[in-house]
Amino acid sequence: MGKAVSLLELFTLDEPEIGLSDLARKAGLDKATARRLLMALANHRLIEQEPQSRRYRLGAGLSRLARIRDAHFPFVRVAAPVARELSLETGETVHLSEFSAGVLHTVHVELSAKANRVNVDVGQILPLHGTASGIAFLAASRLQVVSAYLEKPLQAFTAHTVTGPDTLAKAIAFAAASGYSRSSQGYEEGVHSIGAAILGADRQPIGALAVASPISRVDDAVAAKQGAAAVKAARLIAARLTGEA
Repeated sequence: MGKAVSLLELFTLDEPEIGLSDLARKAGLDKATARRLLMALANHRLIEQEPQSRRYRLGAGLSRLARIRDAHFPFVRVAAPVARELSLETGETVHLSEFSAGVLHTVHVELSAKANRVNVDVGQILPLHGTASGIAFLAASRLQVVSAYLEKPLQAFTAHTVTGPDTLAKAIAFAAASGYSRSSQGYEEGVHSIGAAILGADRQPIGALAVASPISRVDDAVAAKQGAAAVKAARLIAARLTGEA
């Protein structure tokens, strides 16, 4: 089952349709195994094959499941308007992420209207130590969650990625004290991000909100202003999710 689900994760906005050979290669499977897994997914309408090109794409069954989940937990539906307002207020790209299976998944993006902007893709996975979203999430998490993460080897994505446990602990402490996190080129060169955790009814983080800007447009004063706006937006989303606003 795990291998079949991993095939679903290969589809992106940039590559919504993929042929059998490419799917097998990307997944590290032989073509016969990949075809068998695809047929199993197709039987549940999670995958479908385009009749003319014979390439595979995500199936309508996923949309049905998404609608059911959204009715029960309307995270994107509630948060998207707030993210849109934050993007307009800051003039920068704002993205929402939801925590699931140990990582943050980008679930919604509001792109800046400026020509020079940061682009983020829906579906992108955000490492907790390399992004403002992740650091904000850790800062709002229980101590045992943070301790367990600090014990893991931390991958470097750029020359600026925080990979030392002590340095990451300081970044988490800053975020816990100020309410927002700050990451400069930790995941992508030339990008500065501000993050704020979104809390659930139990006061534990369920995701994060981030403002992403070209580093040339951010100084300490701008970062502080973005941080205050992000914290306000994250609290509004949490309040609306729990029915308090």
